[in-house]
Amino acid sequence: MASRHHLSHLTFLLFLLSYSPLALGVENSSERNNVTTVKVGVILDTSSWIGGISWSYMQMAMEDFYTSHPNYTSRISLVLRDLRSDHLSGHNGDADAFGAAVAAVDLLKNVRVQAIIGPQTSNQAKFVVALGNKSNVPIISFCAKSPSISHSQTPYFIRTTWNYSSQAIAIASIAKHFNWREVVPVFEDTDSGNMFVPYLVDTLQGIEAYVPYRCKIPSVASNTEINATLDYLESNRTRVFVVHMSYELALKFFSLVKQRNMGSDDFVWITTYGLTDIVDIYGSNASNVMQGVLGIRPSIPNTKRVQNVSMRLGKKFKLNGLHLPTRPIAFGLRAYDTVWMLAKAVQHVKYAKLSFKTSNALYNSTDFSNIGVSEIGQNLKSSIESIDFSGISGSFKLVNGQLQSGTYEITYVNGSYNKALGPLLTRDNVSINWPGNNQSLPRGWQWPTANKTLLIGVPSKPGFSEFVKPDKTARHNFSGFCIKVFEAAMDALPYQVPYNFVEYNGPYDDLVYQVYLKKFDAVVGDVTILANRSMYADFTLPYTESGVRMLVPIKDVNKKSPWTFLEPLTAKLWLTSGAFFILTGITVWFIEHRVNHEFRGNPANQMGSIFYFAFSTVVFAHRERLVSNLSRLVVIIWVFVVLILQQSYTASLTSKLTVEQLQATVTSIDQVIKEGSYVGYLDDSFMPALLKRLGVNESKMIVLSSPEDYNVALSTGRVAAVVDEIPYLKVFLNKFPKNYSMVGPTYKTDGFGFVFPRGSPLVPDVSREILNVMESANMTKFDEILYGSGTFVDKEDTSNSSSLTFHSFMGLFLLTGASSIIALIIHMFFALYRHLNSSTNIEAPQNPLEKDEPITELSISPPTTSPHLIDNVQFTLGSPDSESNFGEITSDEGTPGREIANNEIEMRSFGEMLAQTSDEPHR
Repeated sequence: MASRHHLSHLTFLLFLLSYSPLALGVENSSERNNVTTVKVGVILDTSSWIGGISWSYMQMAMEDFYTSHPNYTSRISLVLRDLRSDHLSGHNGDADAFGAAVAAVDLLKNVRVQAIIGPQTSNQAKFVVALGNKSNVPIISFCAKSPSISHSQTPYFIRTTWNYSSQAIAIASIAKHFNWREVVPVFEDTDSGNMFVPYLVDTLQGIEAYVPYRCKIPSVASNTEINATLDYLESNRTRVFVVHMSYELALKFFSLVKQRNMGSDDFVWITTYGLTDIVDIYGSNASNVMQGVLGIRPSIPNTKRVQNVSMRLGKKFKLNGLHLPTRPIAFGLRAYDTVWMLAKAVQHVKYAKLSFKTSNALYNSTDFSNIGVSEIGQNLKSSIESIDFSGISGSFKLVNGQLQSGTYEITYVNGSYNKALGPLLTRDNVSINWPGNNQSLPRGWQWPTANKTLLIGVPSKPGFSEFVKPDKTARHNFSGFCIKVFEAAMDALPYQVPYNFVEYNGPYDDLVYQVYLKKFDAVVGDVTILANRSMYADFTLPYTESGVRMLVPIKDVNKKSPWTFLEPLTAKLWLTSGAFFILTGITVWFIEHRVNHEFRGNPANQMGSIFYFAFSTVVFAHRERLVSNLSRLVVIIWVFVVLILQQSYTASLTSKLTVEQLQATVTSIDQVIKEGSYVGYLDDSFMPALLKRLGVNESKMIVLSSPEDYNVALSTGRVAAVVDEIPYLKVFLNKFPKNYSMVGPTYKTDGFGFVFPRGSPLVPDVSREILNVMESANMTKFDEILYGSGTFVDKEDTSNSSSLTFHSFMGLFLLTGASSIIALIIHMFFALYRHLNSSTNIEAPQNPLEKDEPITELSISPPTTSPHLIDNVQFTLGSPDSESNFGEITSDEGTPGREIANNEIEMRSFGEMLAQTSDEPHR
């Protein structure tokens, strides 16, 4: 029956092609008062809201345009082909497309239109665009949004509305703005729906939103079929739906949604642009069943021009007993601007006459080429593409035959009308009455039914029971550090998620894979986050310290020998210190021995004085009194150096005698490989792969299963080291705190995490609560499960403790050395100065008046001759050139270092004695 009906359609179309009279260009134009009329075809279904309202807007656009441009020499004439009146239109998509094609053939062959506006759907437009492209007649659509019909493939197709991709971007922006990570498209099984959904899915994936499935509904679906679809939607966790369907199907769909209470809390419904105006068109019939439904629509400026057109149309509809929405309809305004655009373009076209070029074929030919080719089509298309003006719906500019998209705004059904929330994503604090009159933001998913319980796999390994272990007395029959953290995170969620733990005895990789196979809803345990595992499941943020290190035995290398007291200083520092002791002693002796009897005597006594004075400064017990300020300065600086050196030596010696000097038996994995030793690792871990990458031979790897195995293997030398994750090693060191330490570099891993299916909405929520748990006081209690009530302390390798070096004290030695040298230089300078001054005074005459008298030569006199007394101390003057008595004991001198007179005298400085001596006259 259907095939016969389709055959009748085809027969009628061939009839039109064969027997339609061939009208030439002169019939397509009329010249009255120098005004050229250009016929423009319109293909609409005026029985539909879109078609009916659009035709009204187009008629008003014609009236307004030529009223505003009375001097134009061209005028377009709209010729309507109403698909409602066409008995071929039928009730299915193919019939609608066929009827549109028939209407287009009629307009092209019989009416000779130079352009066609319409049709309404992308499915209808395919056939009409093909005809227009063949005949060089522009096909202008303000409703066909599918990007499958493009200007690049069909140059004579002009789209004066925004395409599906712009809608998909707007909807994805809403999902991103409200942080909805899962979205399900619910669409009518038509060309429009099947073309739109792929663009939506691709755009959602671009913002990392997950589309778990797609829900397709037949155009003539019954209530039973729609209820079955809603059952499926309700049985899954996703609660954000994008609805793309016709008005009639949408009313039926949302009526059943309301009956099932699926418009309540946690459900989010978003309509595409084609459905957003349904409340304005259908009134309370739509608003009663769509409360809280979000939508998008082009942002229309509320100008006086828009208000004027809306008011006039409202009056016109009211006179005819019809209802017109109070708010301007976007597709109606697009139709209005399309007429203005075409009228402007026709005025700019240069033509002599309007005609079609045709072949010489017979009139009754069924060849489509017999339609002919418009002679002004190319120029008209170019004129249309160049149009740029400010239309009633906003900026009107075509780029590659496509109207440039503008700004969408978000709306939601509130009461009896659509409430606008403003331009998309420009308001951070959006107040929306969500479904169920709920003010809080829906999270976009929930557990499908109250009886749905998470089935969580828990690894069963006997080794480190501190992390996970079966416990019949526990809340969920399992206990341990990992269990406690998971329970705390789940309890903190703002919603309830029931779950049960199930023991799994198998490799960790297989356990993670069970989540991918949907045998488990999650995995909780000491599961390390690895790249290969993340290919099959999603992980939460880690809740343990990350990294892999090496565990090795340590020993005390500090042997207490009889010569331990020498170890605090290096040999170089010992030698340097001794040298500066001697240098300081020599410096002081050199300055003091001429003026200080305590530094005089025979050579042996003077050498003894030098060493005794220098080394007695170690204990600050030197008895010699210093006369010269220069020597006092040298000694003060030297004593400061000795003080620092002595304190440092004491501290270092104390450390060596009392503190253990621990040293690891091996320090790196390279050393283990070089020595050919064995390496231990935990059973059923990813360590073998890591050790292979580090260069360890597989034959040198030994599997261990518990902390006790670690202890036995390391203490007996079965393995030289154990390589494992830091949390395990810390637990081991807490059990066996002596004789072991972690050494070597830390190999980066991501720590332990909880496992969920790919795209699970639980992952971000649980991760957020894990961070809160880790920052809370509860984490300290959980750590006690691993390390007890004390604080974990690792015995680090302290074998690096070394002796004090010369480099550490080089600055002090430079200071004391420089002071000694400078003191010597100053002393020698003054000694030379005095010597030269004394020689000059001896050679000069005592009295200029007695210059002829011979100068009496001074000679060395015995102690009984006239002595010169300097502060009651007797010195015998000799020749200035004679130094024979320097360093020798005279008859009046006592033993060096003893009292030099029986009288108690007050020692004066060498500078005072020198001044007094120079003031006395020479005899």
